[in-house]
Amino acid sequence: MNKPSILIARAVFPEVIARLQQHFEVEQNDSDEPLSRDQLLARLQGKAGVFTTGGERIDAALLAACPQLRICANMAVGYNNFDLPAMTAAKVLGTNTPDVLTETTADFGFALLMATARRLTESEHFLRAGQWTKWSYDLFAGAEVHGSTLGILGMGRIGQGIARRGAHGFGMNVIYHNRSRLTPELEQECKARYVGKEELLREADHLVLVLPYSPESHHAIGAAELAQMKPTATLVNVARGGIVDDVALAKALRERRIAAAGLDVFEGEPKVHPDLLTVPNVVLTPHIASGTVKTRLAMANLAADNLIGYLVHGKPVTPLNPEAVGS
Repeated sequence: MNKPSILIARAVFPEVIARLQQHFEVEQNDSDEPLSRDQLLARLQGKAGVFTTGGERIDAALLAACPQLRICANMAVGYNNFDLPAMTAAKVLGTNTPDVLTETTADFGFALLMATARRLTESEHFLRAGQWTKWSYDLFAGAEVHGSTLGILGMGRIGQGIARRGAHGFGMNVIYHNRSRLTPELEQECKARYVGKEELLREADHLVLVLPYSPESHHAIGAAELAQMKPTATLVNVARGGIVDDVALAKALRERRIAAAGLDVFEGEPKVHPDLLTVPNVVLTPHIASGTVKTRLAMANLAADNLIGYLVHGKPVTPLNPEAVGS
């Protein structure tokens, strides 16, 4: 019996490729460079599945050109690269990798908050440039973290993880806004209080964004929202690029309308808007919030589990649109 054929769209752990080769005829892109649209279309011909890494756009036009495709398995918790309604209409399953990256990403989100509040990037650049010649009382004096107000926009698993770190580890007053309110039990566990978005913006000393990207959340933080924040506040984005209007943020940072920002994601990444590169009061990292070896391997293995589970056993592990296959 012939094995189903799949495409691995970007370089991934060799041990995960070896697992997949036990079940499939595997074609792989060994490069860290993404395939172009034309290359992706060409290499998906005859494939039943594709292992994606969050950057490959799966839409109606691609699906029409790849009629044998049955599953797209993202090695990411986000899936804004998937047009899920089009996939459902084409009876193509989409999967993602929730849960396995929650704690690691929450760790990084809090690390980025700390680095932003305490001006680590600015002070390191200052030191490396040989500008540190004396002590002064206000040298890179930043914002307090312990005992301050932590605001979280988007209170899913990662948001809850950041809330727990703030409340239990740093005695922070945690407020949050979400599409739906948490249960009283979860609010108590996170020591978090639900507020409206305007109150969140107005009261947070440190605002962390952890909401999924969608057309509705595009530029959820723009000039109007930044104007509502305290001039002493910091903003951290570990969610998705496009949630923040990067141009408006750079302007607010330059004019010190907010104190600082920490960004792990960017609109149009891996390109970063040049305005963000010219302001000193921003910490920039290249989309590495889930970047530990253990977590990235767990993400890759879960994507593989979905391919094996669905194409071999008919049971995907973490389906996004189970209605596509009637399960």
